[in-house]
Amino acid sequence: MPLSQGFATADFHEVRALFDSFLREDPEYSAQLSVYHRGVSVVHLTGGPHISADSITGAYSCSKGAAAFVIALLVQDGLLDLDRTVASYWPEFAVHGKGQITVRQALSHRAGLLGVAGGFALDEFATARAAQRLAAAEPLWRPGTTFGYHALTIGILMEELCRRLTGSTLQELYETRLRVPFGVDFYLGLPQVQEARFLEVLFDVEPDQPWLDPLSIDGLNGNAAVGSVMELPNHRVVRSAGMSSAGGVGSAHGLARLYAAATTGIDGGPGFLNRETIRVMAEEQVWGQDRTSGQDNAFAIVFMKPHPARNFGSHRAFGHEGANAALGFADPSYGLGFGYIPRRQEEGRTPGRAHRLAQTVRRAAAATEPAAAAIS
Repeated sequence: MPLSQGFATADFHEVRALFDSFLREDPEYSAQLSVYHRGVSVVHLTGGPHISADSITGAYSCSKGAAAFVIALLVQDGLLDLDRTVASYWPEFAVHGKGQITVRQALSHRAGLLGVAGGFALDEFATARAAQRLAAAEPLWRPGTTFGYHALTIGILMEELCRRLTGSTLQELYETRLRVPFGVDFYLGLPQVQEARFLEVLFDVEPDQPWLDPLSIDGLNGNAAVGSVMELPNHRVVRSAGMSSAGGVGSAHGLARLYAAATTGIDGGPGFLNRETIRVMAEEQVWGQDRTSGQDNAFAIVFMKPHPARNFGSHRAFGHEGANAALGFADPSYGLGFGYIPRRQEEGRTPGRAHRLAQTVRRAAAATEPAAAAIS
């Protein structure tokens, strides 16, 4: 008897079986899982005592994936050239040797702009004030010579490029061009009317955590001078502003539907990104040891790419994880849009539940059309 609520089509029954096994192993485990295959919803599951099918919660850096689709539209519309300098759109950026940083470099974590001394106040994120402070900052390394995950500042970079190019905020563009037209239950800027559905992210706080130097690479990257990154979506000021690096709030179904709408299309319509835009945005830009974490990492334009330690999809897959182990991605090889959001932080599990589910989803998709998968 299934423990989860919702459905999985017959071809994806193994996915539900795996999800239910997690529920059996841990009575406190609570999560949502959703999958689109070739534009059709094939998995829509919720399980555990601390979440419901209608719940929405924080997804941390999955927000970057949602925001990256706005950047993709600007590229597709011909408004944004990835190989022009950031300063050609944002002249104030061209100080402290940053004048030659290209958009491509900045949006693949190569700018060396991890944060600012003193940190960003919570009410500065998603505002022009944050962009002003970042534009005046000095890079931590020679731009373009290495890469390191810009955990929060890549959102500021995306947002300011949108302002300079369109006069609108990234959040406004996301709402009007993506969330509303495609019925996506994932928000960059949670309206008050949706607050009743919101559940705070649960995470464990160790009582004797070592001091994190706010001027270290880790401290700058995590905005340590202001507070824990894990608290971000639990602050109303952050989720209402919809900071595009970590303030997104929604459901697993919302993530899956967004990635499917971009690639395969949904409800019988085409994807909102054309094949060339998908190729450009999903092309791997960097891979190797991440300067900020010392771990292997791989990035396209904003999006994460699969690699041996993050094996969520085929070589063509692209998406983004969140700090609580949430995951959203598209895999063009298998025609997938995938969304997974747990209620409690799962960081540190190897292999992660999201990756195990994603692998099972791929196997099920390949079994439905093995010839197509083999040539993709």
